Amino acid sequence: MNILRKSIVPVSGILAIVSFQVFTAASGSAAIAAESEDTARTIAPYFTQATSDAKAPDPDGFIQRWLLLEPIEQSIRTNAVFTESYIRNAMTTAYFPDQFTVVPKDGDRVTVAGEELIWHALDATNWNVKLFRFAYGMNKPIYSILFWAVTVVNSPKEMKNVRMAVGSNSASMWWFNGEEAVTLFGDRRMVMDDCVSKRLTLKKGRNIIRGAVINGPGMSDFCVRFIDEQGEPVKDLTIKLKK
Repeated sequence: MNILRKSIVPVSGILAIVSFQVFTAASGSAAIAAESEDTARTIAPYFTQATSDAKAPDPDGFIQRWLLLEPIEQSIRTNAVFTESYIRNAMTTAYFPDQFTVVPKDGDRVTVAGEELIWHALDATNWNVKLFRFAYGMNKPIYSILFWAVTVVNSPKEMKNVRMAVGSNSASMWWFNGEEAVTLFGDRRMVMDDCVSKRLTLKKGRNIIRGAVINGPGMSDFCVRFIDEQGEPVKDLTIKLKK
């Protein structure tokens, strides 16, 4: 019996060692696979490449097609700094030429503080544009950054007394046909129609929306649509970007 016990103990020890090695190897492989998956970043499923065809707003009127500039790095330690004076200064600073007039094309490049950034023409797959996912998928900084967004809204006729309704996380400023229309200050979560512009007129033909969204730590996204006097979404619009 003593001999049998002595024979069993080493075998059990060997089995334990082999099991541990198999487990360790499997864990290591899983960790490597997870790391590889994380480094293979993509903007899917949150965005698709914009096409040359005109695109209507979604069923609730939200504009999903945008030209997004890769994020501009800022020096932000907390979203608590997003006062009105801070936001106006950060968002009216000239970062690149023709910042408030250019309607870029997909693939256009600008240089900001010595770093080349690219414009991307994208369709958001959600009603809100997930900037955090855009930056992450492009392997760009995801915190302490400023985004620029531009789109062109085509109206089949002149529409008076509409309002631009915006939500953003965090603060943002928005311009409509070159004029400031909506500004959201402070550290806030994105809520649809969080701030609404004064009455605007959508011109027949092209109307240009330009926005800047800033973020310290945390997520970042935005949503934009037009609403009428009754608060109903304006959907008789198309968005078409130059290729």
